[in-house]
Amino acid sequence: MSTAGQEAIDLAAKAGLHLDPWQQHVLRVAMGERADGSWAATEICVNVPRQNGKGGVIEARVLWGLFIGGEQEILLSAHEFKTTTNTMKRIERLIRGCPDLLKRVKAFHKTVGREGIELHDDVWGKGRSLKYIARSRGSGRGFTSDCVIFDECMILGDDAMSALAPTTDAVDNSQLWYLGSAGIGAPSQQMGRLRRRALAAVESGQPDPVLAYMEWSISPHLDECPKDCTQHDAVDSVESLLKSNPAVGYRLQVEKSMHRRLTMGDALYARERLGVGDYPSDGADTWQVIGEDAWRALAAAESVPGDLVAFAIDMTPERSHAAIGVAGEWRGGTHVEVVDHRPGTGWILDRAADLHERWNPRCWVIDAGGPAGSLIAGLEERLGVEVVQPKTREVGVACGQLFDAVAEQTLSHLDQAPLAAALAGAQRRPLGDAWAWARRIVSVDISPLVAVTLAKWGLGVDVEEPEGAPNLW
Repeated sequence: MSTAGQEAIDLAAKAGLHLDPWQQHVLRVAMGERADGSWAATEICVNVPRQNGKGGVIEARVLWGLFIGGEQEILLSAHEFKTTTNTMKRIERLIRGCPDLLKRVKAFHKTVGREGIELHDDVWGKGRSLKYIARSRGSGRGFTSDCVIFDECMILGDDAMSALAPTTDAVDNSQLWYLGSAGIGAPSQQMGRLRRRALAAVESGQPDPVLAYMEWSISPHLDECPKDCTQHDAVDSVESLLKSNPAVGYRLQVEKSMHRRLTMGDALYARERLGVGDYPSDGADTWQVIGEDAWRALAAAESVPGDLVAFAIDMTPERSHAAIGVAGEWRGGTHVEVVDHRPGTGWILDRAADLHERWNPRCWVIDAGGPAGSLIAGLEERLGVEVVQPKTREVGVACGQLFDAVAEQTLSHLDQAPLAAALAGAQRRPLGDAWAWARRIVSVDISPLVAVTLAKWGLGVDVEEPEGAPNLW
């Protein structure tokens, strides 16, 4: 199989963009051609941690499409338009630095709403253009494109896909490119869909007919892993950093990257630097209990609970992840928030002790019948308080209270990805005449949702009120 990737690599070098080995590998694989000259892969996904240089891949692919590939129209879209603008500036700088390319440019359009690059007509009287598209439900409709590039595809949902992806359908030989970092939950809808396709191909031994998927990531250890586990990776190891970051030694430094774990903590470091993503489930049966629009409408840019707060803890049945939720009174209603959500369970007591000292909450709530019930004795000993344990009937009451608060619009939240992903994948399970939260499929982690539900219920339960005012977060 031949590849146009080498042409893209050579053209980029001519324009002053010298690509790292991993970037060159991506282009060679993604731009492989069949015997008839058509693309071997019409969809390409590059999932790599931040700052590794995926922008260079985009720039090289765009230059090839404009100046060698004969693509009539290329669309480039990112979640934040400022990201697209930065890419636009880099591409323009590369072209201006290469006289052979610059002389073929008719205009660099910078008018708001029609940003892009337009080339002079070729010998067949056909022009070529690159357009920068804001990502929205309607952007891209009406275009016909040879190539669509979705940057920041860890934030890419069905609205943008339905507007932009079909623009290539009438072109015989077109490509869709998706480039981003590890999934962040519900916003990573399309990336999760692509990743599942890639995993299904690996498991079945049958390659996906149109998808080239490339990911750099680790599989972190779980609490239950034995000390000599070789199937998972240590978050704090140099080996994990090297495994998930192909640009180490080129644009990333080992020592500086390792120090970032101290700044961010293990969970964020694992996602942002080691590629450990959170990917939502797929299917029309998501958001079964509370509608997505209703939930998003209650998101606030900033909201802080009042003086008295309640905390709650929950974890997944397999104990792979746990969450701490908080609730407090806010503007006549209730504010809920996921305070922490991490893999494993070993971090919980230390984090709870820190929160207890800072906030002096009115109570801590744990469902004794749930997976987190095993934490109750240790938490009571560590904090010196009695953990509130709702009865089965009260768990149903707590779920009903959260549901009613959403319906009555008396709830505020910060639109956090773990909580949105949990709601998207949650369903009801019967609990007598009431109901409680259940996971729709095993891969869904609803511990953030259960935690904030119990925390909200804890605001109204009869407890001995704490003395003193809380400190700041």
